[in-house]
Amino acid sequence: MDLLKDMEEVFVKTNGINLHTMMIGSGEPIVMLHGFPDFWYGWKHIILGLKDEFRLIVPDTRGINLSDKPERDEDYYIEVLAEDIKGFSEALNLGKFTLVGHDWGGIIAWMFAEKYPDLLKRLIILNAPHPKVIEKKYMSNKSQKKASSFVFDFIKPGAEKVIMADDFKKLKGPIFKAIDDIDKDKYREAWSRPGALAAGLRYYRASVRRQTSSRKKLTTGIIKVPTLVIHGMKDTFILPAMLEGLEEYVKDLKIVRSEKGSHFVINNDPDTVISSIRDFMRT
Repeated sequence: MDLLKDMEEVFVKTNGINLHTMMIGSGEPIVMLHGFPDFWYGWKHIILGLKDEFRLIVPDTRGINLSDKPERDEDYYIEVLAEDIKGFSEALNLGKFTLVGHDWGGIIAWMFAEKYPDLLKRLIILNAPHPKVIEKKYMSNKSQKKASSFVFDFIKPGAEKVIMADDFKKLKGPIFKAIDDIDKDKYREAWSRPGALAAGLRYYRASVRRQTSSRKKLTTGIIKVPTLVIHGMKDTFILPAMLEGLEEYVKDLKIVRSEKGSHFVINNDPDTVISSIRDFMRT
């Protein structure tokens, strides 16, 4: 199936920028936020599995692929990214909707759910750490600290040039193991768009900068909406230990563990993701 042919493509103005967005289906709306180094197309398998039951709305987040690319690190603070989604939902007149996020999309979704619970019916998180849990675990869990060490390579000056070298060798290693060969050129195209890779790295730079700023205490982390967490247990970036303690912050919580899924569980265990989302949407 050619997703580009079957999906509607629009640009949605929100929070002073335009987000490139793909949409398909009808019924209850689900907004799906990708992570890094993904873009909207990373949801391909999940879109194919759910498009006949729901209205799927899949943007490229700020800076990624065809969306607008502000050039300051502070334009990628997590609270700014959450405001993008608030304005996005209002521009599309979604009312209450379900928000799904993977990786960085999940981090945005955690923030959005805390700030705007009245806009959500449900929250679904895939391999993305709750900000308060990782804040606690990072210093106490040596394995997670080691797993997160790649961030320091991403925030170094000139990191985008290093990552682009040798046909994106450093970037494509983990994700190319999880995607189909026919899709690899689509990723190269998205990463090669002017400013896109630099913008992706600004997510990390802004996060580090935000954590060390005087306004560090941003949120309580309390999530009031029904929440499903799907975690690929073979994740080498966000370790399964990040599931521990979630119930302290999420009162209505269901956890699904994909034993064969990696960090890119949406690619290498889509059946579990699709069936878990479908079941959760019925509750």
